Amino acid sequence: MKPRILIVDDEPNIVISLEYLMKKEGFEVAVATDGEAALAQAAAFAPDLILLDVMMPKKSGFEVCEALRADPARTGLKIVMLTAKGREGEVAKGLALGADAYITKPFATRDLVLRVKELLA
Repeated sequence: MKPRILIVDDEPNIVISLEYLMKKEGFEVAVATDGEAALAQAAAFAPDLILLDVMMPKKSGFEVCEALRADPARTGLKIVMLTAKGREGEVAKGLALGADAYITKPFATRDLVLRVKELLA
C-alpha cells in the first residue's frame, strides 16, 4: 500500500505543486485548505504523514499539530510543518508541539522529498 500524505495549506499554488510532487513520488495524496478541514481529513483519510502550513484560516498549523498529538489513535503519524515563519521561537514551538520536522518556505523540493521519505522509512 502506498504511503498516504495529507497536504494542508491555504495557498492554492503551493497545494498544486506539492500535490503534483508527492503524487509523482508515488504517494497517495489528500488536501485540506484550512485547519478544521485538516482535522476532518486526518480522521477520514488516515494519512501516514502531514505537510502542514502554520498560518491558515479557522485553526493554525500549531493548533492542528497539538490536536493531532493529543489523539492516541494518531501516535504513528508524522507531521512536517511547512511555513514562511522561520524564526527560532516558531521552530521551537512547532517542535515542542510534536512536529517531526520544521521546514521553512521557500524550500528545495528535492530536500522536502528526501525528508518525507526519511520520516516514512
